[in-house]
Amino acid sequence: MVAVTVSDDVLAERFAAHRAHLIGVAYRLTSTLSDAEDAVQEAWLRLSGLDGQRREAIRDLRAWLTTVVGRICLDRLRSAAVQRERYVGPWLPEPVVTPFGAPVSDDPLETVVRDEGVRMAAMVLLDRLTPEQRVAFVLHDAFGVPFGEIAETLGVSEAAARQHASRGRRAAAEADPPRRVPLDEQRAVIERFTAALASGDLAAVVELLHPDAVLIGDSDGKAPTARRIIVGADKMARFLLGLLQQYGPHRLLAVQPVLVNGDLGITLPDLPGEEDYRAISRRVGTFAIRDGKIVTMYDIVNPDKLTRVRTP
Repeated sequence: MVAVTVSDDVLAERFAAHRAHLIGVAYRLTSTLSDAEDAVQEAWLRLSGLDGQRREAIRDLRAWLTTVVGRICLDRLRSAAVQRERYVGPWLPEPVVTPFGAPVSDDPLETVVRDEGVRMAAMVLLDRLTPEQRVAFVLHDAFGVPFGEIAETLGVSEAAARQHASRGRRAAAEADPPRRVPLDEQRAVIERFTAALASGDLAAVVELLHPDAVLIGDSDGKAPTARRIIVGADKMARFLLGLLQQYGPHRLLAVQPVLVNGDLGITLPDLPGEEDYRAISRRVGTFAIRDGKIVTMYDIVNPDKLTRVRTP
C-alpha cells in the first residue's frame, strides 16, 4: 500500500464533494441505505486504488463516479432479486427518515430526500423494474449518463441500453405515481385523517381516502401489519378502525411527525400491551396524496429497515 500523499488528500476532498450525490444515485438504484453506502465506499476504494496516470485521465470525476456506482449497484440489484423471492409479504424500500420542522442541514441524507425522485411512491415503482431497466432509466433520465456508458455498465449494446431505459420510462408513465405535494397540504390532509380515525367515524375516514386507496405493510413476517395489500377506501378504512379497537385510539397520541423520503410521515415507538389493548410494534408510516386524498399508505415495521430511525 502506498503512503498517503497530498494528491490523495486532494482526491479525498474532491470525492467528499460528490458524496451526497452518489448516495442519492445508489439509494435510487438499490432502495437500501446500507447497500447505497457500501456502493459509495467501494467506489472510493476503486478511485483511490488508481495510479496517478489513471487518475489524471478522469476528465469528469462526478460522471466517472456515477458510472462506477451504477455498476456496483447493478450487481447488488441482481443479488437482491433472488433474496426478495424469500421475503414474507410486500417489500418496500428502506425509509429515509429525517427531522420534520428542523432547520435545513447539509446532512447527505437530507440532501438526498429533497429530490422528488426518492419519494416513496417513485421508489416503489423503481422496484418493479428489472435491474437493467432500473439502472438504465435512473442513470440516464435522472442523472444524464450517456447511453454509451450505460451500455458498458450493463454489458449490452447502446441500442439495448436505450431500450431498457425506454421500458423503464414507459412503466413510470403508465404507473403515474402521485407527485409530491407541498408539506402544508400533506399536513392538513394527514391531520384530518388522524382526527377521523380517532373519532371512529368510518364515513369521515373513507372521505379522505381515494376510492382506489392502497395500504401496503412491510414486515417480512417479523412484526404485525397487513399481510396482503389492502385495496379500496372502504376496506382500508374498516381495517384501520379495526386496528384502533385492538390497540387503543389513545395510542395515536404517541405518533410523532417526521419526514419520510422527503414527505410527511410518522413514527411510532414500541408500546407495551395494556389491560384491554395489544402491544404495538415500532413503525414508520408515510403517505402518497393526490387531489387532497390519500392514495397510498405505507406501513414499514420490519425492524431490519428501522435500525437507523431515531424516534423523536
